[in-house]
Amino acid sequence: MKLTGAEVLLECLKEQGIDTIFGYPGGAVLPIYDALYKNREITHILTAHEQGATHAADGYARSTGKVGVVLATSGPGATNTVTGIATAYGDSVPLVVFTGQVPQSLLGKDSFQEVNIVDITTSITKKNYIVRESDKLASTIREAFDVARSGRPGPVVVDIPKDIQIAEVEYKCVEPKKLREERLSVTCDNEELRKAKEIINGSKRPVIYAGGGVVISGAHDELMSFSEKVNAPVTCSLMGMGAFPGTHERYMGMVGMHGSKCSNYAVTNCDVLIAIGARFSDRVVSKVEAFAPDAKIIHIDIDPKEFGKNIKIDVALKGDVKGIIKLLTEETEQKDNSEWIEQIGEWKNLRTMQSENSHVSPKLIMEKLFDLTEGECILTTEVGQNQIWTAQFFKFMKPRTFVSSGGLGTMGFGLGAAIGSCVGNPNKKVINVAGDGSFKMNSTELATIAKYKLPIIQLVLNNHALGMVHQWQDMFYQGRFCHTQLGPDVDFIKLGYAYGIRTMKIQNNNEIESVLSNALELNEPVIIECEINRDEKVFPIVPPGAAIAQSIG
Repeated sequence: MKLTGAEVLLECLKEQGIDTIFGYPGGAVLPIYDALYKNREITHILTAHEQGATHAADGYARSTGKVGVVLATSGPGATNTVTGIATAYGDSVPLVVFTGQVPQSLLGKDSFQEVNIVDITTSITKKNYIVRESDKLASTIREAFDVARSGRPGPVVVDIPKDIQIAEVEYKCVEPKKLREERLSVTCDNEELRKAKEIINGSKRPVIYAGGGVVISGAHDELMSFSEKVNAPVTCSLMGMGAFPGTHERYMGMVGMHGSKCSNYAVTNCDVLIAIGARFSDRVVSKVEAFAPDAKIIHIDIDPKEFGKNIKIDVALKGDVKGIIKLLTEETEQKDNSEWIEQIGEWKNLRTMQSENSHVSPKLIMEKLFDLTEGECILTTEVGQNQIWTAQFFKFMKPRTFVSSGGLGTMGFGLGAAIGSCVGNPNKKVINVAGDGSFKMNSTELATIAKYKLPIIQLVLNNHALGMVHQWQDMFYQGRFCHTQLGPDVDFIKLGYAYGIRTMKIQNNNEIESVLSNALELNEPVIIECEINRDEKVFPIVPPGAAIAQSIG
């Protein structure tokens, strides 16, 4: 049948199982929005800004495991998506971002709202396209989804000139490829597998380091079985939160710069480190020569470019981590490691430094939030102290319940991500944990929450500062506070009223439980402002250039 390019786009989205997209209209995508007007099968969420749309699609993808889809106009509409695309690229999140473009006859002529978004996004996408021929539009869209989903997931940009959107073309529906069959393939070398089995069987102090790849692959059950078989404690990267239950006796917490003392000591003293779907980022490793110095390192990952990139490894197992963990579990011996597990227990009991004058304790907020929800919620975060307090003190029980920007560290991410998480999971409670600085970056998305009546709780930890940078200036720059103390203060209560959103305030620890409980009982948007001391700090923290076992606090 003959359809316009705009109609072909929507039909291809339906082929791919897409029923929700996030976007913002403009001149270069008007034909697509006109086609959307006639379409009742795809829900479009109108955000306040294209960056918000991209973060929302990202949150949707992370929390559901589906591909997030963005629609933006040309020029500034396209460039406004760049931070969101880079955020998704840093954390291996599958997005397909469709941008409008000026007609091809106007390309290269400095036309109104013309920008080369393909060149701009080359370094932050798995692949990108500009569609030059209308009869190749459908195949390009299908390929874009295949690329976004396959292997190590990531964002893809498809730039569609306006003349392609209005041109008529023959369309035929095609069934999408089955991804799971490709993912389950185990392509690791048999000799490497034999070496891994031999190292694990001979170990006495094993540690499993789980990253975001475990979550992406849906390998949390396999991780549990493997941990039980080899009796190994588990630590997670920031992106791996929820891959292993936070209350489990073998769970040690996060590893690295703000990792638990137990995790950092265990990695430093282990004799084998089994890294699964993790990339050994600088935030985890810190001082390379002091990271797992006496351990054989086994690295399991779907992306071979990660092998040896940041740290020397002994065994590389390439393939989908779900299949490889299952294979290792079948082929390794049942381990005891009782002395090692006993030592882990002693390290878990070590206390972390806490502020003694907290009138509102971030730790207590997270602990009470977990108690009240029993972990049955999705937490999104901004970036800074709020992100680390959430990762440290909330016990994530399931994958895809912690949604945060790890690789890029994008302030302003959480609010949009909460929108996408809520849209994708309408039966789950969604809470965005923010600092006052990062919350203000994209607070215009409160309009989106109000428009769609999304029952998201905004938990604003207001310390009147850019907390993490302020902490660094205090600890490592002799208290020279340069442009990190914010003011004049924003009245978040009035801001909520301006958008028609209910607001609450926590001013002391005695109010935490009652306010959180009240907010959780409501099925509507809520802002909770929490008055945090400006000198409240995140501990532990590894100083610059130090080993992870040398953390302060």
